[in-house]
Amino acid sequence: MTAAGTSGAGRRAACGATRTPLGAAVADPTRRRVLDVLLDRGEATATTLAGELPVTRQAVAKHLGVLDRAGLVERTRRGREVRHAVRPQRLDAATRSMAHLAADWDARLSAIKRIAESAARAGNTTTQTGGKR
Repeated sequence: MTAAGTSGAGRRAACGATRTPLGAAVADPTRRRVLDVLLDRGEATATTLAGELPVTRQAVAKHLGVLDRAGLVERTRRGREVRHAVRPQRLDAATRSMAHLAADWDARLSAIKRIAESAARAGNTTTQTGGKR
């Protein structure tokens, strides 16, 4: 808990990108790395992924569970092995969703910049005229 009384998870949940399983899945850098490795390999077991990532096999399994619930990966059983692969159509949808979110934030930040610049110009005018307009 922070001094304001919210946990880190509470602050992340307040962000629009993490309100959905898809947003939560891609918000984590380790999960994005799991997706990168799967895209490079085509498919892999949790053990194989753990060998390429700085986390344990158990951590990889948990990350794969989050990615599976978000629909970004699929599991296929081959004998005793469970292999994971990226679902490309769902990843494409995630990419489009994130691009839309980024465009929304760009528009918001541009509006904030215009307001700040306008306020700065108004402050400079007041300073230059000795407080009189």
